[in-house]
Amino acid sequence: MSASLAPECNEVKERYDTCFLKWYSEKYLRGVGADNNECADLFKSYQKCLTVAIKERGIDKLVEESREDNRENDAAYLGRKWHPSCWCLQDLVS
Repeated sequence: MSASLAPECNEVKERYDTCFLKWYSEKYLRGVGADNNECADLFKSYQKCLTVAIKERGIDKLVEESREDNRENDAAYLGRKWHPSCWCLQDLVS
């Protein structure tokens, strides 16, 4: 398995990857279950670790600046409007 973006998150990423790959091969591919709730807590732990690491490194600000710089292009080419309250594009509501 690959290493995490943040070395301090490698352990929790490895646990999540192991859980996910087991679920994927033993359940999803066999049609046993489409929902992967058994790995959700591990995913949340990994996501939390990454969020802290991204903020500590200032990556969140770089992403935000890049999105702001490209807001007009996104709106023109994607036909969508940037919504400042989230990190997502919201469809225009007529």
